Amino acid sequence: MGGNKKSSLRTYTNLMATFVIGGFWHGAGWTFLFWGFLHGMALVIHRLWSNLGFKMWTWLAWLITFNFVNVAWIFFRAREWEDAIKVLSSMFSLNNVVLPNFLESKLQFLKSFEIIFGGFVENIGGDYFTPLWFVLAFVLVLAFKNSMYYLNIKLNKKYLILSIFLFSYAFITSLVSSSNVFLYFNF
Repeated sequence: MGGNKKSSLRTYTNLMATFVIGGFWHGAGWTFLFWGFLHGMALVIHRLWSNLGFKMWTWLAWLITFNFVNVAWIFFRAREWEDAIKVLSSMFSLNNVVLPNFLESKLQFLKSFEIIFGGFVENIGGDYFTPLWFVLAFVLVLAFKNSMYYLNIKLNKKYLILSIFLFSYAFITSLVSSSNVFLYFNF
């Protein structure tokens, strides 16, 4: 029994070390290390949760994972620690919330929380079809199988030549285009 606990602790320690080193590999900065730490911690929590036999509704697990990844990647993309904190503060403050005008009469009390009523789709550069596009995208993501589910490619010369061509095209296009800088260009 004691050996099993040591083995589990070693496994969790190795997971954390692997992800922190992975964060350092992506960039020598505190934000990258923290990004790696967050992902390692999430995997440790997931393993502990599973090993203890706990179950969670699929939709709740999906929601938690989606939001965790959105928050964790802020640290990966932030130039400085302060930038990440600034983005997180903005994400979780209510003074950035804009609701449609037709809800103002029913939700008047929300104005005391600095919630604004007005052109909510204009703030994101959208139009009145934007909510419809969000709903359609949500349905596509949840109702249909992932494309990898349908992927059944037999490896042969035709696919090898096609892959080489597409890789070459993407590589040459990225060299010619000055607006698309590869994420690891200056690493």
